[in-house]
Amino acid sequence: MELAVTPVHPKARKRFWALAGGLLLLGAALLFSICQGAAVFSPLSAWQILSGGAGQENFTILYHVRLPRLITGALTGVNLALAGCILQGILRNPLADPGIIGVSAGAGLAAMAVMILLPNLASLVPMAAFVGALAAVALVFFLSWENGIHPLRMVLAGVAVAAFFGGAMTALMVFYSDRVQGTVNWMAGGFAARTWSHVYMVLPYTLLGLAGTFAGSRWLNALQMGEETARSLGVRVERVRLYLLVLAALLAASAVSVAGMLGFVGLVIPHMVRLLTGADFDYLLPSAAIWGAALVVGADAAARVAFAPIEIPVGVFMSFLGAPFFLYLLRQGMQRGR
Repeated sequence: MELAVTPVHPKARKRFWALAGGLLLLGAALLFSICQGAAVFSPLSAWQILSGGAGQENFTILYHVRLPRLITGALTGVNLALAGCILQGILRNPLADPGIIGVSAGAGLAAMAVMILLPNLASLVPMAAFVGALAAVALVFFLSWENGIHPLRMVLAGVAVAAFFGGAMTALMVFYSDRVQGTVNWMAGGFAARTWSHVYMVLPYTLLGLAGTFAGSRWLNALQMGEETARSLGVRVERVRLYLLVLAALLAASAVSVAGMLGFVGLVIPHMVRLLTGADFDYLLPSAAIWGAALVVGADAAARVAFAPIEIPVGVFMSFLGAPFFLYLLRQGMQRGR
């Protein structure tokens, strides 16, 4: 008697490789980041140093400098990728990312104001960026509300708020041109001098975002079928949109508060992963989180060692990767519209 073998569906195979490939890439990025730099270690020696305990210079380099930096980068990548997935889902706009709702501009303005006007309180920059990002989201929500939230109104309000805050940042640069130098690296985005305090700052939001996002994946799937269909399935569309928007804002704001103006992650990663997993958010979200962490950690390591001893802010490196991808998406959209 022969047993029937059920063939594996091609989409299931792609989803498996999206997760497995992301985990492999993340592991390789973490290993490269911990081992490479001004001081080079083999994986075995790095493990021996970390497991050997404190009291040696190499332990300080690995545990107090590189490890918090790469963990902060990984958590930032998770948060930005999830925020991008959520925003593209609720706005039904493939070009949506955290910058489209003014998060980056609000965070940048608040952080720049502290760095320029209150330089003695530089330790408050991450918190100020977080508050500024949430204030921007609240303003976008207020401006776009009219008997509910409409995706197009939210996009237009986000563009307006981002432009307004961008103008305010330019005004600060003009009026305080002698103090701008200290803000350049933060505005470019990067993880230099990140410590365990930054890890502890962003970790709770990552855990909260992971739990909240996966719990809301079925709502995102329902919204893709249109508002009327979603309502017929029992989804309270306006309430769900508000919940998901606040969740995306928390994720993006926490990332910006520790990484600065780091762009394109929330735009690039959802599109890359969607090619493998499809549009089902039950599979898209976990894969995007893994790939987002891998991309940011890998890009940060590359930006750190590519032109050593000069370190390029990872935000600049991401712009070189993200801008061509954005133009590709724009061109594809124009071709489909013909």
